Amino acid sequence: MRFGVSVDCSLPDERANYRYLVQDITWFGLAFAATSRFLSVYAIRLGATPLELGLISSLPAIILLFSSALGGWWLAHSRTPQQALLLPGLGHRLLFLLPAFAPFLPESWQPAWLIFSVAVPAIPQGIASIAFMVLMRQAVHDRLMPSLLSHRQMALNIGIGIAALAFGLWLEQAPFPLNYQVMFVVAFLFALMSERACLKIRAIVPAHDPAPQATTPPQTSPWRSQRFLRVATVVLASHIAFTSIVPVTPLRLIDDLSANEGFLALFGLAELVAGATITLFTSRIVARIGNQAMIAAAMIGTALAALLIALAPSLPLTLVAAALSGASWTAVGVGIYGFFTENTPPQSMTSYSIAYQQVIGLGLFIGPMIGSTLANSGTPLVLVVLAGAGLRLAAGAFIEHGIFARIGRSRRLRPAMKGVK
Repeated sequence: MRFGVSVDCSLPDERANYRYLVQDITWFGLAFAATSRFLSVYAIRLGATPLELGLISSLPAIILLFSSALGGWWLAHSRTPQQALLLPGLGHRLLFLLPAFAPFLPESWQPAWLIFSVAVPAIPQGIASIAFMVLMRQAVHDRLMPSLLSHRQMALNIGIGIAALAFGLWLEQAPFPLNYQVMFVVAFLFALMSERACLKIRAIVPAHDPAPQATTPPQTSPWRSQRFLRVATVVLASHIAFTSIVPVTPLRLIDDLSANEGFLALFGLAELVAGATITLFTSRIVARIGNQAMIAAAMIGTALAALLIALAPSLPLTLVAAALSGASWTAVGVGIYGFFTENTPPQSMTSYSIAYQQVIGLGLFIGPMIGSTLANSGTPLVLVVLAGAGLRLAAGAFIEHGIFARIGRSRRLRPAMKGVK
């Protein structure tokens, strides 16, 4: 697969690295569609309860919170970032293969196997994510990072969109469970191609960038910084609120509105197209109102999307909700990263980044358990989704008008798109 990315790279190795990084995320996007769009549907078909759906969504996040702390130790015992990435990267990609074995087990064990399939690869994923961040920073110079992140985000959306449509059509035509098993095997092959592209990257930045000055201030703990604690609160509130109904949304579409895999592929595509479109305008929005206000407004947009899903009498209206949700959550992601970077000292970026990822992991663990616990207790799905809409609305109001409303609202910083795995 060739990728014609036009970019002003002065070094041949840097041009190659840039191309490999875009190839990596494109292959990964093709694989990621299998789990991000259809794993929960697969679990529903295998008889998973709402609580089990919540564990599938949330358990990897809490494992990542701890396993990412091992990344520094693993890097210290590896000669290069490529070597550090090899085994953890392969372990992470088992996420796409292990679900294929569920139908071979007794029916009562199949949902538990899916939980196992997402939890175990999260251990090497935490290590691999740190190694990859270091590798990417060494692959291209800082001046190319904004365009690289933008190209990676675009390639990720394209990969997920293409694969979601193709997988959706395949799942509709082939018999169950063979259709899902073939999909996961193909996704695993795509994921291996992503790993292959990563391992071709060669470090060039240390050999060309000047060494840091000896007078660089020492790093400070992010947990002692009031500014970081405020950012962490915004990050935690937004992630808990948004993900609170992520596991039960497919249940609402399938059980209440009779959606099938083909429609769910269209639903995901609507999210992706709207998300890609909003990135064309986020820089101007931030320049006008700042990152924090954009996060708050976008969270209100996700609340409206949840409201539409809860009240929709038929499936077509949910496509509007999907587009609104995709655009809004993408804007939240852009705003959060910009809000984080404008409140982070440059000399402390590494320690702050680890803490930032841990806060996200905590939010991704707590959020899905809220909606899945409510649904598992017998609460009607419509009421669960309405509760999620209320939580998202409250988060948006809190971020804009709460006690953190006056934090560093820069009108000058333009956010960088975060195209990471």
